[in-house]
Amino acid sequence: MKTYDLIIVGAGPAGITAGVYAARGRMDFLIISLDVGGQAAWSGDIENYTGYQFISGIELMEKFQEHMRQYGMAFKEKEEVLEISGSGNLIAVKTDKEVYQCRSLIIASGKRSKELGVPGEKEFKNRGLTYCATCDGPLFSGKDVAVIGGGNSALDAALQLIKIAKHVYIVHNARDLSGDAIMIQKVRQAPNVTVIDDSLVVAVSGGRFLSGIKIRSASAERDLAVQGVFVEIGLVPNSAFFPGIKKNSSNEIIVDSRNRTSLKGVFAAGDVTDVPEKQIIVAAGEGAKAALGAFKFLATGRF
Repeated sequence: MKTYDLIIVGAGPAGITAGVYAARGRMDFLIISLDVGGQAAWSGDIENYTGYQFISGIELMEKFQEHMRQYGMAFKEKEEVLEISGSGNLIAVKTDKEVYQCRSLIIASGKRSKELGVPGEKEFKNRGLTYCATCDGPLFSGKDVAVIGGGNSALDAALQLIKIAKHVYIVHNARDLSGDAIMIQKVRQAPNVTVIDDSLVVAVSGGRFLSGIKIRSASAERDLAVQGVFVEIGLVPNSAFFPGIKKNSSNEIIVDSRNRTSLKGVFAAGDVTDVPEKQIIVAAGEGAKAALGAFKFLATGRF
């Protein structure tokens, strides 16, 4: 079995940037990921990535992929990492297709959408209920939809949907929206948006397809007729495949300022870690740091 200098798990902003730095360091490395772009590819309008005054998530990830192709990176796409074990001299990465070996590892597996956990959610998934406005928004043209959540991801989804849907309801469980001020301003100025504060979704209903949700506030329960629901209540780190690594109470992998984890030779970067700000530009910078750390570790043996 071949032993790589480095394996990178994940191909979002952190993983791809780590790959660019690994390629420039002439490392023998492999990237393994289910997809390319991760959560960033689902973003709508991006106005805070340096060098681009305005770009969509899909367009930005296409630029990242162009950079990958320029370096001819070894890439195993559509492979799911099931288990990682070992540290130090040899690390094993088991996927749903094969087992790989490496001397150093960067975990950049990002996060996935958190589920509501209410009756009807699983039954109406992909039948009106979705977790990606960028992917599925066009299917709801001219319809009434609800975005569940009040942070940046929810606001981003709402801003995409106001151009497509007839009416957008934002349902969240706080007294006020919690995202960036400029995004909140745009949402509140939209004529086809209604914000429902201090409310929880307690059920999803319909027939063949979703037709409504039940929401509960402090005073009462009521039904809201919508044909689409976009769940944006937060993210869960993709870290379960490595039980031996130290994590915080949110299951984020704990890293230091050099992106080192609790295990020798293992680095982590991006949204899967406990770095406080979950932003595309932050993830990219963390990926660069992790790759530089891996290079120094292999060159010196010091971690």
